[in-house]
Amino acid sequence: MVVLLARTADRLYWGARYIERAEDTARVVRAYNDFVADHPSHELLHWQPLAALTGSDETIEVPDDDPSGEFTVLRFLISDRSNHSSIVRSVAAARANLRTTREVMPREAWQAINQLSHYTEATASGAVERQMRDRFLVRVIEFSRRLDGVLESTMTRGNAYRMLRLGRLVERADMTTRVLGVAAAGILQLEGSDRDELVNEQVRWMSVLRSVSALQMYQRAVRGPIDGMAVVRFLTDYSAFPRSVRGCFDEIRSVLELLPNAGSVRSALEDAVSVLDAANPDATQGAGLDRSMEQVQLAIAAVADAVHRTYVGDVL
Repeated sequence: MVVLLARTADRLYWGARYIERAEDTARVVRAYNDFVADHPSHELLHWQPLAALTGSDETIEVPDDDPSGEFTVLRFLISDRSNHSSIVRSVAAARANLRTTREVMPREAWQAINQLSHYTEATASGAVERQMRDRFLVRVIEFSRRLDGVLESTMTRGNAYRMLRLGRLVERADMTTRVLGVAAAGILQLEGSDRDELVNEQVRWMSVLRSVSALQMYQRAVRGPIDGMAVVRFLTDYSAFPRSVRGCFDEIRSVLELLPNAGSVRSALEDAVSVLDAANPDATQGAGLDRSMEQVQLAIAAVADAVHRTYVGDVL
């Protein structure tokens, strides 16, 4: 077996996490942008719920000249270099991590990362504007999908590949819970409003599904109306969908079976599965949904901590 140094494993793992974070943030912003455009009433929709992607909206102050928070929030999520989870900062962090691991990756993979980095550096600040926004977000998603395709089709299935997969899957599971956190924040924003003024339920949950490219697969699996509780169950428990939380957990388990010394990570993963099993998210109550997703996020963070303790402090 080829020895993988701990620092290389760490950089592969975090490089993959940052790429996944950039892609998933682009997906969510694009879906919410479409949701606002397709909104069935003239009510002013606020963009602050998107701050749930970072776990908090306390750092975002909306000025009077941006009443919906559209440009303030998008600047924070797309081009703000002080936000460690913004698209431009995530891509830069991914490049910095993977630049030193080029010897273990296909050359085409590094080219995709490098091109994505150059693209976001040059265009992220302008992508906040409506006329450039969709093109930018689509390009970020396409570059990330290109990278994933190169790795899937040309990279040797060794420990370097497994660390990349582990990083992708941990971040993807976490981001799916944050997508549902955005939904919870949106519900909380509308609670107490007159029912006639509430956002059309089906349109809102369609936007949630589009945030993780799940709309078509949901319709094939559920074969019924788009209902909030069914959407939440699909994104948390439907293991056949690879972006569901349980689907990510199942794939993480399969990766761990091929990695050495995975006992503590496997134990943390099973604890996370138990937390997911015990969660009872209510799609009609924003606070309950948010609380359930926060518990799952903490369990995923424990898995990430176990990965760090196991594979960064020693040689893989």
